[in-house]
Amino acid sequence: MFKGLREDIRCVMERDPAARNAFEVLTCYPGLHALLMHRANHWLWRRRLRWLARFLSLLTRWFTGIEIHPGATIGRRFFIDHGMGVVIGETAEIGDDCTLYHGVTLGGTTWEAGKRHPTLGNDVVVGAGAKILGPLNIGSGSRIGSNAVVVKDVPPAATMVGIPARVAGVRHAERNEQREAVARRIGFDAYGATQQMSDPIAKAINAILDHIHVTDRRMEEMCRAMKGLGVDLSELDLPDIEGCEIEPGTKNGDGSRKGADRG
Repeated sequence: MFKGLREDIRCVMERDPAARNAFEVLTCYPGLHALLMHRANHWLWRRRLRWLARFLSLLTRWFTGIEIHPGATIGRRFFIDHGMGVVIGETAEIGDDCTLYHGVTLGGTTWEAGKRHPTLGNDVVVGAGAKILGPLNIGSGSRIGSNAVVVKDVPPAATMVGIPARVAGVRHAERNEQREAVARRIGFDAYGATQQMSDPIAKAINAILDHIHVTDRRMEEMCRAMKGLGVDLSELDLPDIEGCEIEPGTKNGDGSRKGADRG
């Protein structure tokens, strides 16, 4: 039990930069409180103490603003950020390492018994206000944009936006790792939206990183070919420019001030 608690606290601190220490997470995060209570309620539910489980889940809703049916199945390292207004239905199933933001609904679309709520794979992120309705399958690694309304199955690693939600893009793990490696080499830290949002700036940055990767690979091939012909090429390391940003108002290399009018 304590191992699971440490794991839950650790995942909050990894995903929320506002979390300063374990004591703060344990005492001040309603998402963690709701999750801990749900684990107890789910244990009661499975042992057919269902009225007690429902009653305790009601108390949890009053205290946290988060409604999780005791019958829902939730995996490890689950994180609800902020949490107010989150609703998770009875037959919902959530994999490991998933994150939900406030106002998310994992709801049903029928009054008939049986499976009627979504199934989330591993490492799924659901943005604030999003609705996933019906017995859908949400593929592992997918991202559901804020206020999206999902009414059909989602493929793995897809980003869904809009009402009704549509696929805005599919993340390729190998290509993303390649882009991150190139970005680190040139001292560039891409902002988070470049990996999850479909906007012109993100596409332009990713295209530049892909182009740099291809250029580097071609240059390495040319150098190997020239060395094979006996040409002596000295080894040069890429300059480390990380941490060399120029603060506003400071001088550039030519003595002028950054942002100053050179006309």
